Amino acid sequence: MNLRLAYETRLGKAYNGDSLELLESLDDNSINLVMTSPPFALLRQKSYGNKVGDDYIEWLSQFAAKVKEKLCEDGSFVVDLGGAYERGVPVRSLYNYKILIKFVEELGFHLAEEFFWYNSSKLPSPIEWVNKRKIRAKDSVNTVWWFSKSAFPKADVRNVLVPYSERMQKLLKDSKKYYDPKERPSGHDIGEGFNKDNGGAIPSNLLQIPNSESNSKYLRYCKKIGVKGHPARFPGKLPEFFIKFLTDPDDIVVDIFGGSNTTGEIAELHNRKWLSCDLDNEYVAASAFRFLDSTVTAKEVYDQLVNGQYVDLKQYTLV
Repeated sequence: MNLRLAYETRLGKAYNGDSLELLESLDDNSINLVMTSPPFALLRQKSYGNKVGDDYIEWLSQFAAKVKEKLCEDGSFVVDLGGAYERGVPVRSLYNYKILIKFVEELGFHLAEEFFWYNSSKLPSPIEWVNKRKIRAKDSVNTVWWFSKSAFPKADVRNVLVPYSERMQKLLKDSKKYYDPKERPSGHDIGEGFNKDNGGAIPSNLLQIPNSESNSKYLRYCKKIGVKGHPARFPGKLPEFFIKFLTDPDDIVVDIFGGSNTTGEIAELHNRKWLSCDLDNEYVAASAFRFLDSTVTAKEVYDQLVNGQYVDLKQYTLV
């Protein structure tokens, strides 16, 4: 399949085709962040395609090796991977951990940090072990590996601070009442500077983000026009966290399994340049809805894109 530029916006370009071809076309050491959620190694085949077992690991490693060449020295590769079970038994697959080890020990990535995405709105699964036999808890956590090309990738946690807890807010208002600087039993010496207001708390590596989108513009336009939305979208707050954390304005963000192009939309909102690529032409066509402001325009654009035409979205009002 030949790589095709489907549409572009003020800051980004969306491609239809094999993202290995897209990666090959890019300059080495030119990308700041690759943020993606590849098709998971699920036993049940999905409409968007997926492999299983060792075949999956080898398949994904092709992309990772090429990503490493294209990343800047301080660039990052963030991969969201859902959990899975072995076939026919209530035993967890280790595929996501095998990917972690292979990428580090064989491909030369560094594991900058492991993150875990807790999706409180995820439905109970797998049905056999959770719903029917009731011998396993529901799987609500994805592993999100933050790989880096060097040991010191670009990152600034001050860009992703979270609101202080209620107790911390009280401490900042009246430190003498709630705070006693001294050495703790653990041996940590907590000094006077601990009660300084830094604008927010440092986030943990457990990202609590519900994936409960039901009435977004993307889904409304899909419904209005009569096309199927991508079934495995991640919520915008997931790529947003890493885009803000690991990049600066005008940096380049790439999603090699673009799907509905959530990554591109969030990158555009935060003034990052972006590239997105997906094999499925219909998913790419529908992803343009994220950058349009009317269903009339959306129908026209979708028809052009699904028929293989290029569309310059800069002529339309963007989000």
